[in-house]
Amino acid sequence: MQQPHPWLEYAKRVQALAQSGLTYAENSYDLERYQELSDISVKLMSEISGTDVERVKELFTNETGYQTPKTDVRAVIFEDNKILLVREKIDNCWSLPGGWADVGFTPAEVAVKETQEEAGLKVKPIKLLAVLDKKCHPHPPSPYHTYKLFIRCEITGGNLQQGSETLDAQYFGRNELPELSIERNTISQVQLMFTFLDYLQQETIFN
Repeated sequence: MQQPHPWLEYAKRVQALAQSGLTYAENSYDLERYQELSDISVKLMSEISGTDVERVKELFTNETGYQTPKTDVRAVIFEDNKILLVREKIDNCWSLPGGWADVGFTPAEVAVKETQEEAGLKVKPIKLLAVLDKKCHPHPPSPYHTYKLFIRCEITGGNLQQGSETLDAQYFGRNELPELSIERNTISQVQLMFTFLDYLQQETIFN
């Protein structure tokens, strides 16, 4: 398991506490103290990441209310014992179709929408394969605490093609994986998905 950067985790926790405090504090004294904590968390994140303070503030403190993990949804689609990957424009590397969960959409609906937008395929969700905590896997450091949902889907129509945010869409065998966009999915995660081909009755994985 990937060990998270300790100061990154401290900064995220301080920001979560500060955001909750700013939401529920009832007097100006407490509001000032929680705002100071929020500012400290931004400075910590800036030092850790080498990113400008204003940019960190824009990304790191852009929410209000009680802070909860973000949700990333990935569609898992097999064809002839190969898995579907899309080539991301943002880094020219490959990932499972998917992205941030959208307000108003169920996780299954997100998987359907993202697959059609990124790979041109219409799909039907059939099983939740895994729920993974991003900090427990070898992703690059992130300012967000993220849960990743992997949903098995079957193709019902459409044509395989690139989308507005992708350069290509192809199927790959487990021993021929291309360079992955590890911000979005890791080799170990994609290989984990292949275990559901080997063991069709495998239960949902969560960690």
